Amino acid sequence: MTTRKIQQIIDSVPASDGADVRLRRSLGRADHLRVDPFLMLDEFSSENPDDYVAGFPSHPHRGFETVTYLLDGHMLHEDHLGNRGDLKSGAVQWMTAGRGIIHSEMPQQENGRMRGFQLWINLPAKEKMKPAGYRDIQPGEIPTVFLSDGKIRIVAGTYESTNGPVQGGSTDPVYWDIELKPQGTFKTNLPPEHNVYIYPFEGSVEIGDRVLKTHSGGVLGSGDKVEVKAGADGARFLLLAARPIREPIVQYGPFVMNTRAEIEQAIRDYQNGVLAV
Repeated sequence: MTTRKIQQIIDSVPASDGADVRLRRSLGRADHLRVDPFLMLDEFSSENPDDYVAGFPSHPHRGFETVTYLLDGHMLHEDHLGNRGDLKSGAVQWMTAGRGIIHSEMPQQENGRMRGFQLWINLPAKEKMKPAGYRDIQPGEIPTVFLSDGKIRIVAGTYESTNGPVQGGSTDPVYWDIELKPQGTFKTNLPPEHNVYIYPFEGSVEIGDRVLKTHSGGVLGSGDKVEVKAGADGARFLLLAARPIREPIVQYGPFVMNTRAEIEQAIRDYQNGVLAV
């Protein structure tokens, strides 16, 4: 077995999206800072309502999936298909934009902490125009496995014999939220064909001879084994892995396709009111 090492470190930077929601962006802050099939990873965390209360009013998507993982807070999703879902602490919204979806994500609180992540996962060309889909995953549906040095919540994929609620698909994604006590270690095997990205959002971690500080993500190189050690203050991090698509990516804001012509068609479809028909 070969243990993966850090190949690249991607620091997150302050950014804003929606109606000026303050966040930190690591993956996706530049076109070359992606990890196929992961297009973007945003972290939002604030107790100041001015940073989040305006939310994400109605906007379109086409050609990929969005995964919203809410650690703390309460948001409401509504879309053109008539879906309406409350996203509360510990829950996940897994949405497939496919050929098109128009939705909003609005905070349902005027104060208190709002904290979580949004991940964009690309779709292969053959699936970019499939019907849109939406799934609310409640906290009780996400299994927690207790480890000798911490615990892991399994949103997608399988850890040992425990399955997360999201399984399979074209990219076979792994989405784990892992918490380790000080100097604790986590070891696992992952498919060698998967790309792997680790993002610590509390504390720091060591992988091989390199350190990932809080809010700095690590792209791991080839191998079939992952070993992570927490720093002196412990750590909590996302482990994201998936099978790469290896297709051209052309992105224009909320549209992600394979060619410029397809992007232009998406813009026309949205302007003509047929994006999500």
